[in-house]
Amino acid sequence: MINLNDIMETINMISEENLDIRTVTMGISLLDCADSDAKAACDKIYNKITRLAGNLVKVGEDIEGQYGIPIINKRISVTPIAMLVAASGGDPVLYAKTLQRAADATGVNFIGGYSALVHKGFSAGDEALIRSIPEALSVTNNICSSVNIGSTKSGINMDAVKLMGQIVRQAAEITADRDCIGCAKLVVFCNAVEDNPFMAGAFHGIGEPDCVVHVGVSGPGVVQAALKKCPDGDLGQLAEIIKRTAFKITRMGQLVGTEASRRLNVPFGIVDLSLAPTPAVGDSVAHILEEMGLETCGTHGTTAALAMLNDAVKKGGVMASSSVGGLSGAFIPVSEDAGMIASARSGDLELSKLEAMTAVCSVGLDMIVIPGETPAEVISAIIADEAAIGMVNSKTTAVRVIPAIGKKVGEELEFGGLLGSGPIMKVNLNKSPKKFIDRAGRIPAPLQSLKN
Repeated sequence: MINLNDIMETINMISEENLDIRTVTMGISLLDCADSDAKAACDKIYNKITRLAGNLVKVGEDIEGQYGIPIINKRISVTPIAMLVAASGGDPVLYAKTLQRAADATGVNFIGGYSALVHKGFSAGDEALIRSIPEALSVTNNICSSVNIGSTKSGINMDAVKLMGQIVRQAAEITADRDCIGCAKLVVFCNAVEDNPFMAGAFHGIGEPDCVVHVGVSGPGVVQAALKKCPDGDLGQLAEIIKRTAFKITRMGQLVGTEASRRLNVPFGIVDLSLAPTPAVGDSVAHILEEMGLETCGTHGTTAALAMLNDAVKKGGVMASSSVGGLSGAFIPVSEDAGMIASARSGDLELSKLEAMTAVCSVGLDMIVIPGETPAEVISAIIADEAAIGMVNSKTTAVRVIPAIGKKVGEELEFGGLLGSGPIMKVNLNKSPKKFIDRAGRIPAPLQSLKN
């Protein structure tokens, strides 16, 4: 039976607490578009995307109108483009421009999948695509790129890590006139998942159906508001409140995903129940941690509080849907979270603390602005450190850092929209990891990879 109080509570969550569906993402396989002729392949890609996703934005808007649930982004993820480059050769940027044309035609916010999976080594098409990433991101507006450089099963491809440090820096330099925006659309993964609906790391895994719809929910403001009602509860009580709140948020995502699947006539994939913050006031993961009792995010105790939050979100979400997937937990992107921005500006949140927090959250070092003078080998070392956390802990970790070309600690980059603004954070440049990075090769998989 529908409970009137539940209805009113959900309305209040949407109108007062920033509850929304962060994204409806259609995953599309492009494997059948591969062709030895790159132009022919691109024609097939454009035709398939526009055919399957032509109504994606309209369906999302119709669901918004019918149920009153804000759906902030409508997105597409595709097969890692390196696989198609392998079949045709030629200039990979041609594929990026084709994806941009498809984004323009369908009206989606982003298309993810200008990607390569090189966790165990480079195969045909991989290196060409990776080296093209800076140019591809500079000549497109709505294309996102990701590279998976490690996994628990395979270890860490340090040749790829070294290369990605250079690529990140090049992407910043080539878009320096636009606040280095290229790097905001580029993620380096360890243990990347195939059904992630969130950008910039979304791609359509080869084990996925030909076409599928995923949903990513949000709701940090809802969790914070729920905790405010229990100012004197112990941590066990807070965990129960978070679980119940995550259940309600996930049920809304399940509803939207099921309805979108029906209207688009494609299978429903997963609900990613990650708490995805925004720069808006009242929509911050950092503020949840502070509501739990920390004076500021970044102080001692932050990692423990985040671990509890992440665990409670997962426990509540899995009871609400049998299709939970993606990343699912709590995101800590600095520039996209009002509380994280404030803590970084004040100096209370440092890069070393963020790295510790990534051991217990959904992803990793996300949307962090670093000094423009940071050399490529230091960026590679940051990637290697984060990949090691993911590899050893059998979890997804990622790095999305933005070298602020021409700027130093204390200055900021302004991205606008959901990407927010990024205070430039201090990086240890006193000593160099160059010799370690230059050794390249492969860090072997850990013992826990042998589970068979």
